[in-house]
Amino acid sequence: MVNLENPYMLSGTKIQDGSCKMLVTTVGMRTQWGKLMATLSEGGDDETPLQVKLNGVATIIGKIGLAFAVVTFAVLVQGLFSHKWHEGSHWSWNGDNALELLEYFAVAVTIVVVAVPEGLPLAVTLSLAFAMKKMMNDKALVRHLAACETMGSATTICSDKTGTLTTNHMTVVKSCICMNIKELGQSEKASSLFSEIPDSTVKLLLQSIFNNTGGEVVTSKDGKLEILGTPTESALLEFALSLANGVVLELPEGGLRAHTKGASEIVLAACNKVINSKGEVVALDEASLNHLKVTIDQFASEALRTLCLAYMDLENGFSPDNPMPVSGYTCIAIVGIKDPVRPGVKESVAVCRSAGITVRMVTGDNINTAKAIARECGILTDDGIAIEGPDFREKKQDELFELIPKIQVMARSSPLDKHTLVKHLRTTFGEVVAVTGDGTNDAPALHEADIGLAMGIAGTEVAKESADVIILDDNFSTIVTVAKWGRSVYMNIQKFVQFQLTVNVVALIVNFSSACLTGSAPLTAVQLLWVNMIMDTLGALALATEPPKDELMKRSPVGRKGNFISNVMWRNILGQSVYQFMIIWYLQAKGKDMFNLEGPNSDLVLNTLIFNAFVFCQAFNEISSREMEQINVFKGILDNYVFVAVLGSTIIFQIIIVEFLGTFANTTPLTLSQWLVTVFIGFLGMPIAAVLKMIPV
Repeated sequence: MVNLENPYMLSGTKIQDGSCKMLVTTVGMRTQWGKLMATLSEGGDDETPLQVKLNGVATIIGKIGLAFAVVTFAVLVQGLFSHKWHEGSHWSWNGDNALELLEYFAVAVTIVVVAVPEGLPLAVTLSLAFAMKKMMNDKALVRHLAACETMGSATTICSDKTGTLTTNHMTVVKSCICMNIKELGQSEKASSLFSEIPDSTVKLLLQSIFNNTGGEVVTSKDGKLEILGTPTESALLEFALSLANGVVLELPEGGLRAHTKGASEIVLAACNKVINSKGEVVALDEASLNHLKVTIDQFASEALRTLCLAYMDLENGFSPDNPMPVSGYTCIAIVGIKDPVRPGVKESVAVCRSAGITVRMVTGDNINTAKAIARECGILTDDGIAIEGPDFREKKQDELFELIPKIQVMARSSPLDKHTLVKHLRTTFGEVVAVTGDGTNDAPALHEADIGLAMGIAGTEVAKESADVIILDDNFSTIVTVAKWGRSVYMNIQKFVQFQLTVNVVALIVNFSSACLTGSAPLTAVQLLWVNMIMDTLGALALATEPPKDELMKRSPVGRKGNFISNVMWRNILGQSVYQFMIIWYLQAKGKDMFNLEGPNSDLVLNTLIFNAFVFCQAFNEISSREMEQINVFKGILDNYVFVAVLGSTIIFQIIIVEFLGTFANTTPLTLSQWLVTVFIGFLGMPIAAVLKMIPV
């Protein structure tokens, strides 16, 4: 608003009406617009919280896998040379020894391949792409894939007010007509006034609204009524349309009638008469005046924009020599107008609060309106602070650091205020910040945030270009849906890593310990590569496409500094690894006696049994990994057709490898009883996983 105290206009703004002269004081990057554009080039290339954590996990796993591979290869080669040395005093070397050495090298390389989580990027991409597609159905257009998971780590949301928390549609919600206060807002309630107000007052009210307006009611091509004009004019016209369809001003007795409307205190001060409950024009006595003033104060305390409608019959006509009088009006009504809170916003804010996400309102509106809306939404609490932008700007750095965590509402904020708040929340306090906005002025904050959410309906192109996600319905409830999908992505990737690390730990330790103790590895290179495909490609497909659950929004956010591999994951990984390792070692030690294996083919059959049991351990562990804490892992499994298809394909290909690819995979066909035993060994991992989940961490 340009006035004597603030006589500056920003470049790019438009004049709504009137005329003026303008003096250009600054141009280019020195203007406020230039400063805003400069902030858009700052930063923006930071890795997401999940990317940082996954890079660390992948690096550690890769180093451990490489170390195990080198040691395993060294032990196997040392065993080969020791064996050759003891064969005789003279060193001998032939082609079979070279092939054996090459096989050891292949085993070592395969251990590295199994250990290095090359399927991790695939799992992440699949999960993000799946979430992106599903979020489109929930009115959220994802522009950057990484934004899906970033929202799951969000610890605070800096939300705009108009259009996001509110409907961006001004509406008459309260009125005082014929000295009676009525709650309004919905058409069916407003139409009920028609029977409660005297006909004479209804006519006056409609005359006042439809004739004293800069708005217009038109009929669109599809036959619907559309209201054109400012938000305030539109609110009054919509209110009038809910009372009746229209009005024609004609005074039967002749003469002119003047209508006025405006700020309640000013217009009421120009009135000396009022319409009472019977529809009669009476003098505005002290009691009636006080009643109307109390009504105005009540409306204002509820953050309503109040307007007073009044009229006067001009007995002496109207001309330049006889201007409109400034007093002597009759008060028709006082109305309270507001931009109502969107349905479901209060519940969505409550969901955010239960999920550990702090919602902050940052708006350009005055502080009283902002506080009222924030309280209605559940954003402003007793221990929170509401502050104005000019006060925020004047604070020193140490004062800001103490103040920012308590700020729940910032009113009369400039674009740079919002940018500063977001920057401090991210860098100083380590928060993962999501920002909503619709205007060009919001672009710096959207760009600075970990995830920017632009409004699809009211948003400008600059805001959308600076954002990571576009909210197609401009609704805060959709933002909560985005957060839920983000948490689902994060959780799915954790499930996949838990499943993958279990396979890694068992495969590495089994091959390493077997090489050290027996001089051979029970799992060949081809078998390890098949296991690697199960845990990487197929595991990613199965676990990365799990849909979100409402329980996700009852947990605290992971944030920027939280551990990716949680204590719950370590419990499941280590418990399942110990079981699988013990089973494989028992089969190695007692397998021949257990299955009565004899003859020259017994070693091949035993290794096939170990391989088959190991694969089925992973198949059933994949089912257990659907839930990291819940015991019932079958809930909703049939709804995820990808998971069922992957699990079915794994079992079918395992049968083919064992029964028909013996030469290639170093396997031999098994009997029905041997199949049943190995499948049962794999199945035992599920009740063990359920028992593990009962152990508190």
